[in-house]
Amino acid sequence: MQHKINLERLQKLVNEAIDILSQLGIPLNNLTKRRQEKMAKCFIALAGITTENSWKNTLSIEDNHKLLSREIINYLNNYLGENISSGSYDDIRRKDLLLPVEAGIVTKSALNPNANTNDGTRPYALSEKVAAQLRLYGTENWKTYIEAFNEGQTLLNVKLAKARELSKVSVLIHGNKELKFSPGAHNLLQKAIIEEFLPIYGFGAEVLYVGDTTNKYLFLNHKALKELNFDDIAHDKLPDVVAYSKTKDWLYLIEAVTTANPITEIRKLKLEEMALKSGKPIVFLTAFPDRATFRKHVKEVAWETEVWIADTPEHLIHFNGDKFMGPYSA
Repeated sequence: MQHKINLERLQKLVNEAIDILSQLGIPLNNLTKRRQEKMAKCFIALAGITTENSWKNTLSIEDNHKLLSREIINYLNNYLGENISSGSYDDIRRKDLLLPVEAGIVTKSALNPNANTNDGTRPYALSEKVAAQLRLYGTENWKTYIEAFNEGQTLLNVKLAKARELSKVSVLIHGNKELKFSPGAHNLLQKAIIEEFLPIYGFGAEVLYVGDTTNKYLFLNHKALKELNFDDIAHDKLPDVVAYSKTKDWLYLIEAVTTANPITEIRKLKLEEMALKSGKPIVFLTAFPDRATFRKHVKEVAWETEVWIADTPEHLIHFNGDKFMGPYSA
């Protein structure tokens, strides 16, 4: 039975729960507003709070307040304004309480000591240690208390940030400048272009632009691009890698293809229009990670362009024209 709910008080309670979770080290920035709200309400349920009381009334496992997934859903529906299907109980474990459990803020109590961690008969609860902190929320010394509580611990947001940093792909440009790409096949191919293709075929080419799947302007040499009259270009029009060889006076426009978008006849035409002001001879290159990927796109590749395959880096495929790589004359 759903209780009468003060919606203004409910929203305030949810905002407070999100604030508490954030201060306890739960990373929230990448979660949707709805996902944050669901996590907050599950947390409120485990604290035994409703719109009719406050954090000073927080309950813990020592108060025998522990809830199974389906009981959490009932609590959300009855006290916190939700209308969730009882069949959604697995979302509680997999989504809503995943981070608080991982952070050690929420625990799973074993009614059966031999029960598996994911056993549905293991109820969720707050430890008395965590609950004691929540009872202080909103008091004058809350910030001091929570800082002391967190001291000496590596919070989950810090752990995950370190893990993300470790998983990043390190790329060297100009011999000593290090870039950090996010992980992924496309960025690994860009790494190969910079560290393998250009040293072999770039005639000392300097990288002027390279994007990342999460940071579209990972590296952009405004000064050098301006000198080439190539600086007023929107990112969505740029190829994946732009490089310039002073030795040959060649401008390299390179697409990295793992799933789609090689340099087609239309794409080549657009790139030529973009680079027209530079007046530089252009080397058009499509890079593929392997021959299997190349075979999927071979019919799309424009004539008078180059193809490089990362798993055989010492070889090039020339689509017509001169025997050796270089810009093609009209």
